[in-house]
Amino acid sequence: MLKAVKVRIYPTQEQFITLAKHFGCTRWLWNHSLAVMTETYKTTGKGLSGLTMKKRIPALKVEHEWLKECYSQCLQQSVLNLGQAFVNFFEGRAKYPNFKSKHHRQSVQFPQNVTVVSDSAIKFPGLLGLVAAKVHRLIEGTLKTVTVSKNPDGKFFASLLIEDGKLSPKSSREGSAIGIDLGLTDFAITSDGSKYANPRHLKKHERNLKRKQRKLSRRKKGSNNCNKARIKVAKVQGKISRVREDFHHKLSRKIVNKNQVIVVEDLAVKNMVKNHNLAKAISDVGWGQFCTMLKYKAEFEGKVYLEIGRFFPSSHLCSKTLLPLEKMDLSVRSFICPHCQERHDRDINAAINIRNEGLRIWASGSGVTALGRNVRPKGGRLKSTLSPGYCD
Repeated sequence: MLKAVKVRIYPTQEQFITLAKHFGCTRWLWNHSLAVMTETYKTTGKGLSGLTMKKRIPALKVEHEWLKECYSQCLQQSVLNLGQAFVNFFEGRAKYPNFKSKHHRQSVQFPQNVTVVSDSAIKFPGLLGLVAAKVHRLIEGTLKTVTVSKNPDGKFFASLLIEDGKLSPKSSREGSAIGIDLGLTDFAITSDGSKYANPRHLKKHERNLKRKQRKLSRRKKGSNNCNKARIKVAKVQGKISRVREDFHHKLSRKIVNKNQVIVVEDLAVKNMVKNHNLAKAISDVGWGQFCTMLKYKAEFEGKVYLEIGRFFPSSHLCSKTLLPLEKMDLSVRSFICPHCQERHDRDINAAINIRNEGLRIWASGSGVTALGRNVRPKGGRLKSTLSPGYCD
């Protein structure tokens, strides 16, 4: 299986300059190739592959000598990634590739010739040499590629892609099943009655972020003081992102360790954030990142991750009688079922319905297997898609 380990690296001043050149060269080559490929398609109706653009790199080095300061395989990998981005676009898996900016996160990929020397150093090819690092995990397997990235707050990271040589574990039906209802008041409500409060990370740092952003707005654009203020804002935003990610990692690990089958809803977050009253709260809670963590952690453990259709009325069915309920306002958090005459917690009732619906679809043999995904469109017909690379 392929696994990725993200570690912090600490380049020296010389290595910082070298990495900056790598970022700039690969970014320029990406933008240049994207412009050429787009213009070619507009004029001829035929696109250019990443391999074709790769063969043009030697001619570009003659025309732009500063490209020679970048490790050659980083340049080649940049255009190959662009070619794959176009493949993903034409197959409907992604949007049209965008031009890269120097004002956001920067990255460069080393496809080979990188060695983890120890838990405190990584050896890169070219002028980088040995770079100080904090490798917090034992690297077992073959190192495939390494992606070096720089965040807007100035911190450097290296993402190590490792092939451990192990086969994906087979899924089993033995173990408990759990349904998860995601919300805003409580971040996650499970079918066993557990509730995990929403930490509201942005609200805790909002005052500090507001103060830093106000100072940034008063600085003259392009000045050194403006750049210093921008870094301070980026550090606060990076802190918010890290604490949110830490919360998602710990909670997803806890849920995966305790359960064999995990069922969640397929939420249309992009549509939900169009509600301007809830957009900030929905963006802060990070449902998409949490579900992604649940999915890949379940895959590594040989467990089952299912998503039921977003149009399944989990909040409008009684979990005991499965009979429909009248529509309730969001302020109603508990209700007495008119069918069974019992009081139900709205969120726990929805989580139980999510679990039961996921198990029903899985047991019905409708093409859904471990790590499958169930999407119920408006017509009500169930469409099932499997995650890439999964074999039953």
